[in-house]
Amino acid sequence: MPEAIEIQLKKGALELCVLALLSRQESYAYEIASRLAESIGMGEGTIYPLMRRLQNERLVETHLVESSSGPSRKYYRLTEAGKASFASQKAAWTSFSDAVHGILGEVK
Repeated sequence: MPEAIEIQLKKGALELCVLALLSRQESYAYEIASRLAESIGMGEGTIYPLMRRLQNERLVETHLVESSSGPSRKYYRLTEAGKASFASQKAAWTSFSDAVHGILGEVK
């Protein structure tokens, strides 16, 4: 796959992936970035601006948790608006990906 196309696909799914991870458990940005790097190859630099935007949009909230191995970590968790946004985005993604899979299945 050409790199530019792959990057655009990943960027389009990034917010949904972050919301999905946070729907399972609260987490700190580096941990989220590590999971995304491991799963879909997204770099750490893309996560921090997204986390700030999600916080500004009140989809996530933060709190500090003391760490035994260094400074306190800022943990993110979904707000009620974040949970609603995740459900909506997940439904839209499922519908869209089902449609794409249907079209791809028709290609001979």
